Amino acid sequence: MAEPTIRAAGALLRRDGPEFALIHRPRYDDWSFPKGKVDRGEHVLRAAVREIEEETGIVPRLGRRLPTVTYPVREGTKHVDYWAARPAAESAFRPNDEVDELVWLPAGEAEARLSYGHDIELLHEFLGGPAATSPLVILRHATAGEKHAWRHADELRPLDDAGRAEAAELAVLLHSYGPMRVVSSATARCLETVLPYARLVRASACTEAVFTVGDTEPELALEKLLSMAGAPTVVCTHGEVVSELITGLCRELGEKVPDDPSLRKGEFWTAHLADGSMAALERHSPRTTARASATR
Repeated sequence: MAEPTIRAAGALLRRDGPEFALIHRPRYDDWSFPKGKVDRGEHVLRAAVREIEEETGIVPRLGRRLPTVTYPVREGTKHVDYWAARPAAESAFRPNDEVDELVWLPAGEAEARLSYGHDIELLHEFLGGPAATSPLVILRHATAGEKHAWRHADELRPLDDAGRAEAAELAVLLHSYGPMRVVSSATARCLETVLPYARLVRASACTEAVFTVGDTEPELALEKLLSMAGAPTVVCTHGEVVSELITGLCRELGEKVPDDPSLRKGEFWTAHLADGSMAALERHSPRTTARASATR
């Protein structure tokens, strides 16, 4: 019988200096990066943000995806999904039974203090890439019922009950990356998908015809997408447009195109960009608790 898999999420949390956050756990008398188990039914992005805040008192903004760390534990095999992160809000650290000390150290001192080789490798991975990245999210609208059952203009077709629930969940997941410019196809179903997020971050949502099915060409959509790269942005569009955008973006930036660049409704790609290159690419769904897929 296969060993149980224990899923966890965490981050390499960096602040100006630069310095990195390390925590001490009295139960194990070790020093490591903040992380914790994913609760049953919890999305991995939610878990990463929650665990970092619980262990450090810091609300993080997730940056580029870092490698997943896998190692044996008494209960089975632990898989820890990591991100780079920066503090968005900070309160006083309060020691507890799980974490009794938090320190900020420059890279060399952090490496000397870390207790585990896989954490040192994670630090080296971070130092080998850009310190800061900008998210560019390509989102397919949430579920909007059956097209053939809608008897009015297609651009007015709204989200269904499941789609509205997905939009609410997406607002929280997208907020893991912090405030972003909100751009939508000029259809009700796309605009409704990003509206909860726009309200959450107090941003305006603008519509663009080039991301609207029936009103665009692949070249025009990609050109517009590339023009927005470099500033945190989420673009909500249609299944017919998503594959063209992610394929074109990867080719333009010299990255391997994912085997399946398409998205199911409510899913999104996040490209982490820096200096005209793609530092990481990850894919998420609001409906699954499976580990996020990611590529370099």
